[in-house]
Amino acid sequence: MKLKSTIITGAIALAFAGSAYSQEVIKIAHVGPLSGPNAHMGKDNENGARMAIDELNAKGFTIGGKKVKFELVGEDDASDPKQATAVATKLVDQKVAAVIGHLNSGTTIPASKIYNDAGIPQVSPSATNPKYTQQGFKTAFRVVANDAQLGAVLGKYAVTALKTKNVAVIDDRTAYGQGVAEEFAKGAQGAGATIVGKQFTNDKATDFNAILTSIKAKKPEVVFFGGMDAVGGPMLRQMKQLGINAKFMGGDGICTGSLPGLAGDGLIDDQVVCAEAGGVDASGKKGMDDFRAAYKKKFGIEVVYNAAYAYDATMTVADAMKKANSAEPAKYLPELAKISHKGVTGTIAFDDKGDIKNGSLTLYTYKKGERTLLAVVK
Repeated sequence: MKLKSTIITGAIALAFAGSAYSQEVIKIAHVGPLSGPNAHMGKDNENGARMAIDELNAKGFTIGGKKVKFELVGEDDASDPKQATAVATKLVDQKVAAVIGHLNSGTTIPASKIYNDAGIPQVSPSATNPKYTQQGFKTAFRVVANDAQLGAVLGKYAVTALKTKNVAVIDDRTAYGQGVAEEFAKGAQGAGATIVGKQFTNDKATDFNAILTSIKAKKPEVVFFGGMDAVGGPMLRQMKQLGINAKFMGGDGICTGSLPGLAGDGLIDDQVVCAEAGGVDASGKKGMDDFRAAYKKKFGIEVVYNAAYAYDATMTVADAMKKANSAEPAKYLPELAKISHKGVTGTIAFDDKGDIKNGSLTLYTYKKGERTLLAVVK
């Protein structure tokens, strides 16, 4: 009897093991820079996606009544367009069910054609160049406002709130940096400001003395920088060294928790005004605070950039799969296009281009090395 009992127990264990092994595994990819000067941002977004994946698996997520397991496939595009397309091709070959990313507009846009050709939905948590969703791809979505909205708001704010008349513009020649700088210039000029100078750098530069000296001679009240914090921080230090006392404005690329460390003593209270392509009003503050606390508990660091948007992008994809009763891209894509998902960052719903509906913008400054809220703009 003991032998028979042992055999039955073993058979039950094998049955459960077989059931576990037969559980469907759904691969969701995240792509962003995990090396190079923007690696801190890419890792932050990946962490947000990982939080969502871990929560979904812990809850025992089901699709079509069957329990599934999500697997996060993390890839590094190093903020390089060529590497981004190579990674995209690799992920298509791996038959991932969705892609969260890329981080930069300059990598998101070229990769988007590859995903579209393969029919794989792509949801970017941070790419803001309008061209991304103007290509007519049914697989391209973003959960943040685009540069046309962001730049216009910042440009108008420079004139109406800061009483600016003369503005200088610098961009890093990337798709993101150039795009947001152009939209800012349009917004500022439309509100009555004069662009007294335009200068260019690159996303790996560290010496800005020549362009800043040229700008100083034109006495701007605001210097707008289209680029990321890894360049914006050192630029602030050199502005201080040259005695340029202008306000420093930029988009979400500089509006990070890392900027104070990168700028050092170049970051003066109330000097920086930046906009995050997203943000929550008072009703969503608790949810965002809870997310930030959970993030810090899990990873031991503060949120750096757009982790909450990567989290929401991942959860939105999973929600679409559940509604479609399928993780097959062709079957859940129509549900994703018409989704209304209540996320940490607000309600995620897309227009016919794939842009977020009613995307909000949050304006910040920095005081005593801490990012301080100015306003949330719809």
